[in-house]
Amino acid sequence: MTTVQRLAPGDGRLAAAWDEYVFAHPQATFFHRAGWQRVLREVFRHDTHFLYAERGGRIVGVLPLARVKSLLFGHSLASLPFAVYGGVVADDEETALLLEAAAERLGREAGVEHLELRQLARRHEGWPRQELYVTFRKEILPDEEANMLAIPRKQRAMVRKGLKNGLTSAFDDGVERFFALYADNVHRHGTPAMPQRWFQALRREFGDDCSVLTVCAPDGRPLSSVLSFYFRDEILPYYAGDDEAARDLAANDFKYWELMRHACARGLKTFDYGRSKQGTGPYAFKKNWGFEPTPLAYEYRLFTRESVPQHNPSNAKYKLLIRAWRKMPLAMANAIGPHIVRSLG
Repeated sequence: MTTVQRLAPGDGRLAAAWDEYVFAHPQATFFHRAGWQRVLREVFRHDTHFLYAERGGRIVGVLPLARVKSLLFGHSLASLPFAVYGGVVADDEETALLLEAAAERLGREAGVEHLELRQLARRHEGWPRQELYVTFRKEILPDEEANMLAIPRKQRAMVRKGLKNGLTSAFDDGVERFFALYADNVHRHGTPAMPQRWFQALRREFGDDCSVLTVCAPDGRPLSSVLSFYFRDEILPYYAGDDEAARDLAANDFKYWELMRHACARGLKTFDYGRSKQGTGPYAFKKNWGFEPTPLAYEYRLFTRESVPQHNPSNAKYKLLIRAWRKMPLAMANAIGPHIVRSLG
């Protein structure tokens, strides 16, 4: 008999069994790891429901969920807030449906407006979906020069420009240099920044599976930085920030080349450039690196909503807010931002 249970926060033994299952399952992602429960609860105080299916004394499926409630952006249950991938992972379809049914019951009982499953592949033809996002993934070749030659000519020229400009890179012990660049970068784009304690918690929770690479000018000034995750044989550059001078010095291209070079030396097989919205600058940048987009299957079970939510900067109704945010002093934006971004998910 298969039963669905909840991973209790603080249960280290079961969390270890959960992660053992996730690392072994071919469809699992970094965002299925049990550590996300601790980080979400610690930093944002979100109510989490990390469901697992058990049969014969072993885990046979997992579905990490968290509930986000906001006056501005509504009330939702998602797998997983602040993650680009999620949804159910199970040994068989019967178990997957059992976990999803449990998630639906949770959502209805909690009074959420919708359930969102951020999957890599479509599961329910009848469910509404969000078709805005794609992901970019590519094989890392075993030879460094082969990886360089695999970059299309124009972007390869930008990498070589960064090398000629004397840029250097180093892995940081902390998140201070990264956060300064990231917070300034998102402020220029008119969106609130995650709090610095979020990145500190990620480093603390995931240890060696979470790194920060920072690129500096010849005079030592930080220009560009990226926080990445590691999962099995993959590297996922996830959060990034750049100084305004980074573009002219080709620091952004140099940064990702250095990360790819590091991943190659480490023997990793996949470079996951992550999620982008179609028709945006980041989408074009990744395409120019020779990565092909793959649509993401974000599916929704709507309870009290009539349509899929559009809580993203592409939504026209946020244009005035974005313009106002850009004009706000950075210190004020960093103070107010975490109270807003916790509700976005």
